[in-house]
Amino acid sequence: PCSGILSKIVNELTSHKEEPFKHVEEFHIALPLLKNTRTAFSILKVLALYFTDRPKLTETYTEDTWLKLRDAVGAIQNSTSIKYNLEELYQAVENLCSYKVSPMLYKQLRQVCEDHVQAQIHQFREYPSLLSFLKRMNRCWQDHCRQTIMIRSIFLFLDRTYVLQNSLLPSIWDTGLELFRTHIVSDNMVQSRTVQGILEQIERERNGETVDRSLLRSLLGMLSDLQVIGGFLIVRSCCTVAHQEISWLSKVPEYLHHVARRLEEENDRVISYLDQSTQKPLISTVEKQLLGEHMTAILQKGLSTLLDENRVTELTLLYQLFSKVKGGLPVLLQFWRDYIKSFGGEIVGSPEKDKDMVQELLDFKDKMDNVAQRCFQRNESFINAMKEAFESFINKRPNKPAELIAKYVDSKLRAGNKEATEEELERILDKIMIIFRFIHGKDVFEAFYKKDLAKRLLVGKSASVDAEKSMLSKLKHECGAAFTSKLEGMFKDMELSKDIMIQFKQNQSEPSNIELTVNILTMGYWPTYTPMEVHLPAEMVKLQEVFKMFYLGKHSGRKLQWQPTLGHAVLKAEFKEGKKELQVSLFQTLVLLMFNEGEEFTLEEIQTATGIEEGELKRTLQSLACGKARVLNKNPRGKDVEDGDRFNFNIDFKHKLFRIKINQIQMKETVEEQVSTTERVFQDRQYQIDAAVVRIMKMRKTLSHNLLVSELYNQLKFPVKPGDLKKRIESLIDRDYMERDKESPNQYHYVA
Repeated sequence: PCSGILSKIVNELTSHKEEPFKHVEEFHIALPLLKNTRTAFSILKVLALYFTDRPKLTETYTEDTWLKLRDAVGAIQNSTSIKYNLEELYQAVENLCSYKVSPMLYKQLRQVCEDHVQAQIHQFREYPSLLSFLKRMNRCWQDHCRQTIMIRSIFLFLDRTYVLQNSLLPSIWDTGLELFRTHIVSDNMVQSRTVQGILEQIERERNGETVDRSLLRSLLGMLSDLQVIGGFLIVRSCCTVAHQEISWLSKVPEYLHHVARRLEEENDRVISYLDQSTQKPLISTVEKQLLGEHMTAILQKGLSTLLDENRVTELTLLYQLFSKVKGGLPVLLQFWRDYIKSFGGEIVGSPEKDKDMVQELLDFKDKMDNVAQRCFQRNESFINAMKEAFESFINKRPNKPAELIAKYVDSKLRAGNKEATEEELERILDKIMIIFRFIHGKDVFEAFYKKDLAKRLLVGKSASVDAEKSMLSKLKHECGAAFTSKLEGMFKDMELSKDIMIQFKQNQSEPSNIELTVNILTMGYWPTYTPMEVHLPAEMVKLQEVFKMFYLGKHSGRKLQWQPTLGHAVLKAEFKEGKKELQVSLFQTLVLLMFNEGEEFTLEEIQTATGIEEGELKRTLQSLACGKARVLNKNPRGKDVEDGDRFNFNIDFKHKLFRIKINQIQMKETVEEQVSTTERVFQDRQYQIDAAVVRIMKMRKTLSHNLLVSELYNQLKFPVKPGDLKKRIESLIDRDYMERDKESPNQYHYVA
């Protein structure tokens, strides 16, 4: 209510100058309500001032007062003492403003200030050193700011009334800035030397010298306040420095650290003395000049080295820097993908590295995983690019990687592998499965894995049943139940064989010197073995017949086919040193048993007596007479077995162990076996292609060649060439499973 009354009084005073307060009785009523309040006194003061006649000025008052004010301004500008009291000067300005002298007073003050600023320009003509020039400029600017603040404090009433009411007039402070800008900084020579000096100081600091940061902060603040030039000068200087620093590119790791250091320094400069508005363009320019324009060169010269040497720190820095530059990460991604393809291609494509291929692939995958996780911040794009690259290079050499992975698994699951604990073995198998996923020809892996698994199971060389079943479970999860059905059947056969042998021994009526163990293998589950007829001792043959009668008595309609190539035995032998047990293959057994009947035999005599194929027999004799455990002597001596060689029992044989395992050479895979396994895989693929074609045609009845091929690619789980598909289609046409359309050769019809 009080403020409302006061407002009403002011409105009356301003709107009814001739007859104010016609309704003055309203205020007589209102004033008692405001008794004892500060508002009442304020209202009364306003009324008193309004109705009091102002005294008239003397003729010389205005001029005398201005002279007094001009002297005070001059004293401030010359840094001398002011003769008058500041309050007296402030009152003088207020008095002049009250008598409508404000326009003249403002104009005179501006002129005095302008004259003084114009006079300052001469002091900047004689400074040979840029640094001393900058210091003088800074002193002049600081003095000018201090003087303008003091002058404004005296003329504050003028600034807050007359200037404020005239929107076109600049304030006293803005007038000071305008005059300094117009007469000092806009001078071509002064401006040029100021900018040159500032850039020189910044460049010196970039080169490692110590500079006066407070001086730079003040001068750059001056340029910003005066709105002269702006931050682009600093950016321009960065461009110059950046172009000078490209020589660092010869050493990429050092260059990356240099760029990071430069960015940190420029950020520090912004915080210390540069204007905040320059930060974004400044840092952007540094990144563009030092990184953006040289991304390809940096990656071509340094990425391979950084990855080869596994320099995690520099790779992390590389990713961080490239992520700041527009288009940086896509370029890095492409080089990353190309590096993996190139490096992996060398591992897979070099036959001389086949022995260590899988281990190198696992190590390489671990290394790239580590880089993606630690350096590239688990970026999904980089992880996917790595997977694509692995899948690309690992399938450039068909079949071989799949075969070698199967053999690597065999080496880890075979008994005698003391490299890893069960937990470590599980981790190794998990890593192998990652590599396995990249392979297209998984049927090749299955063929070799099945063959090696058979050896481990039949010879009892499996390191751990749990590990075997764990691997089987991983394969089943990855490829489906159909992929592992035969492998699971092999385990079932081994378990059933144990039960059958328990029953056989319980039903065996006649005792024998030979302890027989038979594994019953379902032919569809196990690898195909070439049958070989050998001459077994009569006691062995008799025992075989006993088991055959027992088994067929329980399972009528089945046929047993003996596989001597997979047999093994433990023989008891007597030497001068004492009794020993020899763990040998069936072929080695047949050869050693001959020396119960005679002291010396030729190669030909042994072959006639045992019926073992010549090549297999030579390898068997080589293991017995030329290996580490030489239970036979060969005459003449030598590493290889030749025709005409003679052999006798080595009664002087010595060994520190009681049970000696003599390497079963026939269990080692030969080149012929590798080729045979690969050919079986190829043959199986042909059957699968034929079955897929017939299945598709039976369902679709009529189909074009292109659509049939497309459908086949969708169904087949192994890589196949269009030429191979065409051959299989031609074969099915020849066998009357399908026929060509008489009018359109590219159209096929199913033949029921």
